[in-house]
Amino acid sequence: MAAYIEAYNSGRLKEVSDQATKILASCVLCPRRCKVNRLKGEKGYCRTGAEPRVFSYLAHHGEEPPISGIHGSGTIFFSGCTMACVYCQNFEFSQEGGGREITHEELAESMLSLQKMKCHNINLVTPTHVMPQILTALLIAVKKGLRIPIVYNTSGYELEDIIGLLEGIVDIYLVDMRYNEDKASFAYSDAANYSNYNRGSVKRMYAQVGVGEFDGQGIMQKGIIIRHLVLPGGIAGTGGIMRFIADEISKDAYISLMSQYTPYYRACNFKEIDRKLSLQEYAYAQQAMEKYGLGNGWTQDSFGLARFAGVHIKPSFD
Repeated sequence: MAAYIEAYNSGRLKEVSDQATKILASCVLCPRRCKVNRLKGEKGYCRTGAEPRVFSYLAHHGEEPPISGIHGSGTIFFSGCTMACVYCQNFEFSQEGGGREITHEELAESMLSLQKMKCHNINLVTPTHVMPQILTALLIAVKKGLRIPIVYNTSGYELEDIIGLLEGIVDIYLVDMRYNEDKASFAYSDAANYSNYNRGSVKRMYAQVGVGEFDGQGIMQKGIIIRHLVLPGGIAGTGGIMRFIADEISKDAYISLMSQYTPYYRACNFKEIDRKLSLQEYAYAQQAMEKYGLGNGWTQDSFGLARFAGVHIKPSFD
């Protein structure tokens, strides 16, 4: 049973939703702490007011195998972001305003539609700045029969206390650990003190959901998957991140070691990242995982065949 069902039945989901909505009056949902009154339509760094903005929703088959499974992950792409990555592949709606405002009722209906499509979960992409709106929509959706797990798909630029509110509500955290050093996070994502906020929030996420629980088909029902996008020239600091996961999270943690970096958007203005990743650079990243004893991970052999160690998706003919 999805965690939020129990939270709904106990009244905690409503309490947290009300508490989160009040935060919008002087918004401090993310490390930016803009303190604008979003309930009155004011907009801060995320360029989002009182209503959530959504670019699209669909059954997504390109996520990690325990998330996409056979029928796909019910993915909702929110507009706006708390970061501004110069290489963002979703820049059209993360930074340039694509998408449209929808009501909480419409957001709830999109969740229910994805469930009807037999998606394994509701995958909330870039949810941080619209967390209160998501909780309000979730209250409506649960009342109408939503039952599948919630995936909180985040850049990891989070406040630990805000993540704390989601205990017993979020089932799965799909979280980036993007940079080991703040010089890089500021230069390429305009995210000051990223590593500190990121590490604190990831530890809080792990404390809430543990490593991972799976159903009989190998689909994750609860847990955390840590994503790390390997960047050219070692800019991401992969070794330091892998060491942190091994020492502070768990050597059993599920890690998605991502090789698909492509110089989208404004990356052409930065010579050092204006190219794709080399095979050798990705091999070094794999070696860092192995060096620190991290055995559960989604990696790509020669940038092609994917493997997710320790988890096997069983075919379904439903």
